[in-house]
Amino acid sequence: MPFHLPPLPVPASIELETPAVLRQAVRAHRALAELKGAAATIPNETILIDTLALQEAKDSSAIENIITTEDDLFQGDAVSGQFPTAATKEVHNYATALKVGFERVRQQGFLRLDDVLAIQAALEENRAGLRKLPGTVLKNQQTGEVVYEPPQDPADVERLMSNFLNHFHRDEAGDPDPLVRMAVLHYQFESIHPFYDGNGRTGRILNLLHLVLHGLLNLPVLYLSRYIVHHKADYYRGLQAVRETAAWESWVLYILQAVEETSRETLTKVRGIRDLMQETKKRLRHDLPKIYSQELLNNLFRHPYTKIEFIERDLGVSRPTATKYLGALEKTGIVRKTKMGRTNFYINEPLFTLLSC
Repeated sequence: MPFHLPPLPVPASIELETPAVLRQAVRAHRALAELKGAAATIPNETILIDTLALQEAKDSSAIENIITTEDDLFQGDAVSGQFPTAATKEVHNYATALKVGFERVRQQGFLRLDDVLAIQAALEENRAGLRKLPGTVLKNQQTGEVVYEPPQDPADVERLMSNFLNHFHRDEAGDPDPLVRMAVLHYQFESIHPFYDGNGRTGRILNLLHLVLHGLLNLPVLYLSRYIVHHKADYYRGLQAVRETAAWESWVLYILQAVEETSRETLTKVRGIRDLMQETKKRLRHDLPKIYSQELLNNLFRHPYTKIEFIERDLGVSRPTATKYLGALEKTGIVRKTKMGRTNFYINEPLFTLLSC
């Protein structure tokens, strides 16, 4: 008999906050709070959004077998629409979709269905919207066996998405811990499977937006997808086990452990970026005081692979001036020049190494 996806909330007869879940939730919250505090020490938030969000995009896309290298990733330019590979373009689309959602959550304090559709449209570069045609099923990639059939009736998809968004915003006395709610919401979204494509990536963007919406992060910079990449089989197995046996505890624990582990990993990255910025600032002031500016420092950390066009755009200077700045940076060893195709890139190697590990 086909599985029937019920709306939220999870029935009261199911204990979501077991002793094991509550203990893990405490650890996850502690790690997440440390990350939130560290992120606030970076003077320009776009540095973290443009670097860590791109790393999250890379890992989330890898879950869907969209693979790009770090070199290709940082050569891409979403503003000009120039990318070295098709996969790189898809990863940058993910980062753009995340920014679209983040700006709407920050400005509005909520997400409507139109906002979720805008996120998915930025991701997929189409406006297909919610599924209206039947036939979507999820298969085992090795055997081809159908493992799950999501709701097929367009009216059911719309009804379940409305219910999902109501619970996405809900935060009332007596409700489960917000991280437990995020685990439940992610399961629900992936089970609704509301789009023809991009459901997994959209769902993982919504995880970060849920954390921002409920004040657990100020910026969407958690490397949550990295944990899923490393535990991919457990991720899909956990989703299916909830459908088949209501195995909520193991699923919620999986998500809470992902939050704890990736919070600590991301914290290391944020602290590393902060330390590298301070070190580079000192070098610029000492070695190149005539060209030093906060905008130049920000450019070097927003773009691990910077180039003349990025300097022109970010600093509002002419091409000859941008070329002179980059030449001076290369001469003092702050960046390393490399030619890729017809373009000269100037690599902030310490930052690139930190982000790549």
